[in-house]
Amino acid sequence: MEPQISEIKRAFIVYVDLDANTNFNAAEEFTELVISSGLEIVASLRSPRHTPDPHFFIGKGKVDEVQQLAKECEADVIIFSQPLSPAQERNLEKTINLRVIDRIGLILDIFAQRARTYEGKLQVELAQLQHLSTRLIRGWTHLERQKGGIGLRGPGETQLETDRRLIGHRIKIINHRLEKVCKQRLQSRQMRKRNSIPIISLVGYTNAGKSTLFNKITGAKVLAANQLFATLDPTLRRIETAAGRQIILTDTVGFIQDLPPELVESFKATLDEVSEADILIHVIDSDLDNRQQRIDEVNHIINKIGASHVPQIEVYNKVDLYENLSVRVEENSLNSRTLVWLSAQTGEGINLLLDKLNELISANRSTHYLHIPMSAGKLRAKLFDLGAVRSEDVNEHGKWLMQIELEDFMLDKLCAEANLDVSELQSG
Repeated sequence: MEPQISEIKRAFIVYVDLDANTNFNAAEEFTELVISSGLEIVASLRSPRHTPDPHFFIGKGKVDEVQQLAKECEADVIIFSQPLSPAQERNLEKTINLRVIDRIGLILDIFAQRARTYEGKLQVELAQLQHLSTRLIRGWTHLERQKGGIGLRGPGETQLETDRRLIGHRIKIINHRLEKVCKQRLQSRQMRKRNSIPIISLVGYTNAGKSTLFNKITGAKVLAANQLFATLDPTLRRIETAAGRQIILTDTVGFIQDLPPELVESFKATLDEVSEADILIHVIDSDLDNRQQRIDEVNHIINKIGASHVPQIEVYNKVDLYENLSVRVEENSLNSRTLVWLSAQTGEGINLLLDKLNELISANRSTHYLHIPMSAGKLRAKLFDLGAVRSEDVNEHGKWLMQIELEDFMLDKLCAEANLDVSELQSG
């Protein structure tokens, strides 16, 4: 068995710069990723390249340099900033004689550390198995001399086939279980939509402050740490706006540049919460150096999961860290963008965000005046559950006189379910 990354402590990182002209500080982010995994970085090497070497990804001279430096600093593992092919990973390990992990393997390990719920663990295991299935041969390279054939078929080939079959079987089991999770989530979303409860999803680049904002708004205690992927499992909370409207707020996994496709596919059940939301709160670190690149990366993933149609509020967080930034709301009529500048840590500006949310949620609502008979108690209770009631009184005929704010189609639907005519309720 290969040693797990959690058993390894000292990392030598190799940052391969394939785009020297980018403004995105990818090297710093890669370093943060390694630190988030719990490893100690004992040395690093930066290698600019125009195109990857098909054999080692980096040049042979750089490989020799990595081997020498890794030996001097007593590194346990070599971590590359770019995805490696199975052959490149295998060739590097043979030459350097150390465990080699690429960016995808590193992110998968971090996700495995962070997963807490049954669903999260299933999704991570699926991504890991899909990644591992292309690299099984690495564990059996000492048997490559066995060519197969009558009398020559060795145990290594049989074991490799067995491993592949077991992994394939496990992937089928996990997919089956995740299908059940998807159905349960779909049923929950349909129930919320039937109840006309808006769903607001927090999205954004990892470590932008989503969980801190979520905790501040809902009073929850979701882990909020200054590290990448502190939150992995989605969290939902029901809250009530100042206008009495109930909404569901969801905190989701943070995105990152070049998010591994295995994760995007495996986390479909979770990411469906984003694509089915009524409004997205796109949380952005106000850091002026690289925020646009991160905004573009998040929007790229939002498009990939089919959520580009969902309205966004862009929340520029951490304004308390910058003297030149202040709490405010900006409206851009040219592209219908709403920008809210706030600090999730101190709470400054969160009231502006909640006001804007309430405004967007209520945009399609109309004011209705109803005369509801005492026999329609279920309809009255439903209107209160939806947070639609603004005032109530009782007239001399024993009817409830109610002022409500609700979408026309929703009122029609509720009255139909109660076998009542909307026009009669409105006329009294």
